Amino acid sequence: MSSLPPPGLDPGLLRVHLDRERPGLVRGPLEARLIEGGRSNLTYTVTDGTGRWVVRRPPLGHVLATAHDMKREHRVISALHPTAVPVPEPVLLCEDDSVLGAPFYVMEHVEGVPYRTAEQLAPLGPERTRAAVLALVDTLVDLHAVDPGAVGLGDFGRPEGFLDRQLRRWGKQLDASRNRELAGIDELHASLGRELPSSPAPTVVHGDYRLDNVLLGPDDRINAVLDWEMSTLGDPLTDLGLLVMYSSDLDLPHSPVSTTSGAAGHPSPAELIERYAAGSGRDTSAISWYTAFAWFKLAVILEGIHYRYTLGQTVGAGFDQIGDLVPVFIEHGLTTLQEG
Repeated sequence: MSSLPPPGLDPGLLRVHLDRERPGLVRGPLEARLIEGGRSNLTYTVTDGTGRWVVRRPPLGHVLATAHDMKREHRVISALHPTAVPVPEPVLLCEDDSVLGAPFYVMEHVEGVPYRTAEQLAPLGPERTRAAVLALVDTLVDLHAVDPGAVGLGDFGRPEGFLDRQLRRWGKQLDASRNRELAGIDELHASLGRELPSSPAPTVVHGDYRLDNVLLGPDDRINAVLDWEMSTLGDPLTDLGLLVMYSSDLDLPHSPVSTTSGAAGHPSPAELIERYAAGSGRDTSAISWYTAFAWFKLAVILEGIHYRYTLGQTVGAGFDQIGDLVPVFIEHGLTTLQEG
């Protein structure tokens, strides 16, 4: 690790806090490294040369505390750790901004690899790839089988009217990013509103469930589910719809938005749906709506990124291509809804 501390985490101040709150945990000076690739909250690995931990904190200069709620993330992994859902063991929550400049929490470091693209999966081969993706579905079944009340999450969200609120929320997000004509986007939003399905009994929902938000061990088992910042109580089929979307073929070479579907051995969306239905016992007949909603949500997110790009507010490569993707996601959403 670099001797220079990363932005947002002073290893010396963290060590003092851990020594006070968890005496004996740390046995030497801490070094820290920022884990690249995070989309929102900042994630670091820290080590004393023997032990290793992970620290999560909000982005630097954040203003919307509700969007980066460390207490909420810490609460959900603490509740799920004793269950069949693999999550890192929580170590400590700190809500005192004077330590690192923002609330943060510490959890155990879990070994494993997040697979983001079909190319990264390719070395596993067809059989291992298939087993890993099916394990992803089985773990989702385990998550949705957790009784929220039994693990202390009975008040973790407002499941009544969940889908309607989600649709209105992402419609408002779209309106906030409008700066060009997008054929079909309003039609897709309106159609989703007209065909709103009846939700099954609410469960803990991850909110961003896909292969690159889990860590696969060398035995291809899921060692940990990560990134719980969007978790709540709501309709479990929204998680399945998003997973199906990310397992669909975009047919866009060199796209900055990656799916894993092109890897040899990757189960088809239909197989994932069947596996989930068999494991959970839930009716998945309306899954086309949930998948179309996932396409719509990603279209809105990408349009927001494109909007910021046009204002010169993004830095890095690939942002110039995002705007071209939005119509593709809209078309997929419309087609999926019509096929349902």
